[in-house]
Amino acid sequence: MRAVLLPFLLLATGARAASAQDVPVSAPEADAESPAPLYEIDADGALIEGRRIPGRERVLPDKVTQTNPGAVRTPPPEAFPTEQLPIPDRWRLIQTLGIVKEKWWDPYHQNTYKGDRPISLEKKPTWLPIKSEDWFLAASLISDTIVEPRSFPQPVGRQVNESAGDLDVFGRTSSLVAAQTFIGAVSLFKGSTAFKPPEVEYKIALAFNTSFVDISERRLLFVEPSRRSHRYDHFLGVQEFFVDKHLRNVSDRYDFDSVRIGIQPFQADFRGFLFNDLQLGVRYFGNRDNNRVQYNYGVFWRLEKDTNSGLNSVVKTPRKDWVGYVNVYRQDFPVPAVTSQLTVVYNMNREAKNIHIDDNGFPVRPALLGNIRGRNYDVVYLGYNADGHAGRVNFTSSLYAALGSDRNSLFTGRPAQIRAGFAAVEASYDRNWARFRVSGLYATGDKNPYDNRETGFDAILENPIFAGADTSYWIRQSLPFAGGGRVIGVNGRNGVLNSLRSSKDEGQSNFNNPGTILLGAGADFDLTPQFRLSTNANHLWFANTATVQELRNEGSIPRAIGWDLSAAAIWRPSMIQNVVFRLSGAMLEPGPAFKDLYTTTSGNKRHYSVLFNTVLSY
Repeated sequence: MRAVLLPFLLLATGARAASAQDVPVSAPEADAESPAPLYEIDADGALIEGRRIPGRERVLPDKVTQTNPGAVRTPPPEAFPTEQLPIPDRWRLIQTLGIVKEKWWDPYHQNTYKGDRPISLEKKPTWLPIKSEDWFLAASLISDTIVEPRSFPQPVGRQVNESAGDLDVFGRTSSLVAAQTFIGAVSLFKGSTAFKPPEVEYKIALAFNTSFVDISERRLLFVEPSRRSHRYDHFLGVQEFFVDKHLRNVSDRYDFDSVRIGIQPFQADFRGFLFNDLQLGVRYFGNRDNNRVQYNYGVFWRLEKDTNSGLNSVVKTPRKDWVGYVNVYRQDFPVPAVTSQLTVVYNMNREAKNIHIDDNGFPVRPALLGNIRGRNYDVVYLGYNADGHAGRVNFTSSLYAALGSDRNSLFTGRPAQIRAGFAAVEASYDRNWARFRVSGLYATGDKNPYDNRETGFDAILENPIFAGADTSYWIRQSLPFAGGGRVIGVNGRNGVLNSLRSSKDEGQSNFNNPGTILLGAGADFDLTPQFRLSTNANHLWFANTATVQELRNEGSIPRAIGWDLSAAAIWRPSMIQNVVFRLSGAMLEPGPAFKDLYTTTSGNKRHYSVLFNTVLSY
């Protein structure tokens, strides 16, 4: 014990070692006033000649070669007794020791129902079609509750108004949305997935939504003017239903190829600008080079959506709208800490002869805009996306070019070429418990509606996580384009593009649109591990108002839409994602373009959106 403590005592007191075996300094004689060097001591308490405490030497010590004569090699596996055998996984050890007593309702400890342990062949239900080990079951249940008071310009119905005095183009603005969604998912897969993908997986996810909407004017919720201005609705949708088959491993580190068939999630880029949905398709995917390269290619056949919930409807015939795609991700390219993605997406739409009425009685295909004729179109999206960081600056960027042809332009009725572009970037900087963000987006607008070129960028189905996301008023709310079209929105709910579509979910893409420009800044503050405060401010413009002027039959319309200011408070009482409460508020300060489009006798007041959201997960 003394031999072990002695070096530390010497370091603590700064005293020189006293010993009969003390040796003189081998270096050149030091100045008399210089402190004497400290020698190092070996495990037996003896001084090591020529070795001194680091930082106190006057010359480098001689090279020391360390040997270990008589060392005993590690025993081979045969040397261990037979009762000490390695086991293939951790759950059998814990189960044998009885450390964890499993409870089906406890998701925080090992639980068979959330995929922590394999299904016991002795205890499995007779209807479960498994006959081998290493099958896992992962079940989840999510409750998503929304209460959303809001205001937006509401056109007064032509046949009837809700209350006396609503004689202007726009009436009262208040509205209330309350929605409850339950999502249940079950996944059955084979193989331990800690270091490799599953051998096979079967998954189904159902979502049940019930909602109540109350607005101030009639003919916004239903096409019949006799219906009241509130609505109760419910719907059960199939959001995931697929089988995933592992085809092969191509390296010792489990680079692989797999195929997935059925209703499945897909996001074309990092932030969901182009196509972010759960759709019916076939997808081949895998990775190479120790997971530094990932690839996806396949095709989706778009399902019809329920109008009010946005959930998939499998009882309706799928749309004549197909999406084919190829994308490749490369990590640490072109520089380390940056992941690059190249993507090619082809959207083929053949719904020119298809008349589709939504669940509320409004025509959505073809859109009641321009010549109101059906359209077929083909468009190819060429994109480059990057996500990563440069030092302490995090960033995400997207570039897209939309190239194709429209068989029937909604202004001329003639074929037109599609030539549109899109760019977006968001950068952030972390400082202790705060993150500061800046955002920029530019989607081209159509400069001349009557030529043979459509230059307004539109996505297939956008759902962006960008510039405040659904906290933002403009992204969260869909504003009606009254006076230039019927049942047309300037933008779509949970979308940032000013695309002039009848519906983001059920309508067709429209490349005759005014485009979008956004500049924004925001900050996220993690005040405690449980509480986060997010703030955001965006300024929005139309990229070009030529199409809006023609549809509204106005000589000029300003470009500035206004300021979108928002803040959100997120509370996780247990510092986990299983219980999350969110309260957000947003306000739109109208700009010249907004005031021009939504002029009312009561003046152009600010519009608001408040969102109460509770998410409970098992």
